[in-house]
Amino acid sequence: MTRQDEGEIDGTHTQDAGGAIKTGSFVNTISSRTTAPGMPSLRPSLSLDRLGSVIAVLIGVALFASPFVIYRANRIAAGEGRMLVDALPPSGAIGVMIVTLGVALCAALLRAPLLRLAAASIGLCVIFPAVGWSAGFVTPAGNTFARVSPSLGFWLLTLSFALLAADALTRLRLGPWARLAAIAVAAGAIALLLSSGAWDNLSLLKEYANRQDTFWREARQHLWLAFGSMVAACLVGLPLGILAHRIRRLRTAILQVLNIVQTIPSIALFGILIAPLGFLATHVPLAAALGIRGIGAAPAFIALFLYSLLPVVANTVTGLNQVPATVTDAARGMGLSARQRLWQVELPLAIPVILAGIRIVLVQNLGLATVAALIGGGGFGTFVFQGIGQTAIDLVLLGAIPTVVLSFAAAIILDAIIDLTRRGSHDRD
Repeated sequence: MTRQDEGEIDGTHTQDAGGAIKTGSFVNTISSRTTAPGMPSLRPSLSLDRLGSVIAVLIGVALFASPFVIYRANRIAAGEGRMLVDALPPSGAIGVMIVTLGVALCAALLRAPLLRLAAASIGLCVIFPAVGWSAGFVTPAGNTFARVSPSLGFWLLTLSFALLAADALTRLRLGPWARLAAIAVAAGAIALLLSSGAWDNLSLLKEYANRQDTFWREARQHLWLAFGSMVAACLVGLPLGILAHRIRRLRTAILQVLNIVQTIPSIALFGILIAPLGFLATHVPLAAALGIRGIGAAPAFIALFLYSLLPVVANTVTGLNQVPATVTDAARGMGLSARQRLWQVELPLAIPVILAGIRIVLVQNLGLATVAALIGGGGFGTFVFQGIGQTAIDLVLLGAIPTVVLSFAAAIILDAIIDLTRRGSHDRD
């Protein structure tokens, strides 16, 4: 038995050929040799992680230097911050602090992605019900006017655990189906939390309860503006992109015009469209019958449609340009016509790039549709601007949070679809 083998069994330190010291142990040797190739290791690595250290500091600030919730006598009164120890019963506050500090230690010291993901998930599953519990604890019995909202401490904890989970998922390098499954699990957890009644005492849910019918009406309007303008842009932009790909002179003119449109601020473009659409509604009875007028959904829809054209057209041109010339030559040699080459060869290979443009359009439209409320276009922006006018932050959040969640989910889902189509394109190659 060599000296190195003895070191692996009894746990002594040995040196490799480069002089680096390594610790050998029988347990670690067996563990490393029995881990399946390509599988994430569950063996904890106790070394200080830079991102984890930042997350641990954020958690410390959230627990000991930031209020967990804000109590207001009514929805527009000045708020009073309550620390975690004051927002929950003593046993509950201690339990939440123990769990969150444990997550902070895991973030700072552990590198195994599965362990970091588990720690982040536990943290989120603790603080989300806890903030609802604190609303019921802080609100005086029988007081229907008081409002309790999450404060900086809660948002910092949410940010910290979300960063830890995102970092773990990035290290795991999940495939497209696994990412879609993760989104489904997250959506199910949120639905379970909201349906359980744990958040019913929070001001955000009280605002929702007072405007439930209006909320879902504006949600449908928001989705119609975002998805409808995206579909219209695809119907116009895809043929325009194919035409620009075939005719080089036309390509330059089209892209320059669309680039100019893209530089116009959204509010300015809404304002520019008011006059011509108002004139059209006044002098064309059919336009007025269709609901086209200077204010409302029509100018918002047209503006979102114009903003959507550039990503669709540009990515269509780029995707078609990236089709290898050898592939098109082979298709031509097989006797395929220009139309057959386009539909059977070029477009299928360009789909991943085209979908990337559609992803940009959808995420962009979900955000820009919020501004449509300024001209009577409806959508979640209705709550945002009403909340700003009434200095009611929870009403602002009622419109802002769904917009952010929809944009985030749309980006992840379309990313997964793009990966799936890219694999299909490689299989065709």
